[in-house]
Amino acid sequence: MSSMGDGPVAIVTGGARGIGRGCALALAEAGYDLVLIDVLEPEMASTARELEALGRQVLVQVADVSDFQRAQDVVGAAMARFGRIDVLLNNAGRSMAKGMTEITEAEFDATIAVNLKSCFNYIHAVAPIMLAQGGGRIVSMSSLNAHSGGVTAAVSKFAYAAAKAGILGMTRALAKELGPTILVNAICPGLIQTEVNGNVVIRERGEAVARDGIALGRVGSPQDVAQLVRFLATSEPCFITGQDFIVDGFQFQV
Repeated sequence: MSSMGDGPVAIVTGGARGIGRGCALALAEAGYDLVLIDVLEPEMASTARELEALGRQVLVQVADVSDFQRAQDVVGAAMARFGRIDVLLNNAGRSMAKGMTEITEAEFDATIAVNLKSCFNYIHAVAPIMLAQGGGRIVSMSSLNAHSGGVTAAVSKFAYAAAKAGILGMTRALAKELGPTILVNAICPGLIQTEVNGNVVIRERGEAVARDGIALGRVGSPQDVAQLVRFLATSEPCFITGQDFIVDGFQFQV
């Protein structure tokens, strides 16, 4: 078992693939050791090997992010391994394509739990550590849907939009509550090509939306989001907290 490293440490939920993987790689390149959290074991193991190839230490934790006690256990394991936590990236999420007239209570509850309660779970676990350390950065992945509400053709409808909008309220409140020691921000990606949606959303809508509804004329990539995560994690000095950043190439058609 590896000993504690000397470098900073970042926790990334939903770190197995897509935006989470891209952000983990960007943080590793910036010198961070990583704690990856996901339920996708083979994909997470593959990402961990990529991070280790960059010379970083990696702790892999299989966990359902909606589980409060599991978050406490994961953060405890991270502290036992590394002795510090400098960055928390709440990236895990799940879409919900059902509208109000077809969604069940259980489906609504699960959407809120995975997308919003998960942020509470991990912030609740890391905030006391960061406060005791005298510093830390928290970034939570919201969505353009938090602002737009999506549309009827969107893959994620009102429940997802509600959860992602909740992240923005939580971010603003916690920036006040945890400042000045901890900086708390959120990111709202637009249409981003990942393994999850690459075969469905991008194929069916991405080309048309990019052509007719994105000012920069292309769909985003995980790296477009990751460079902002890296900035929010590493920028010194940093006078930015309580904010949400839209990363969508100015997507005016959703």
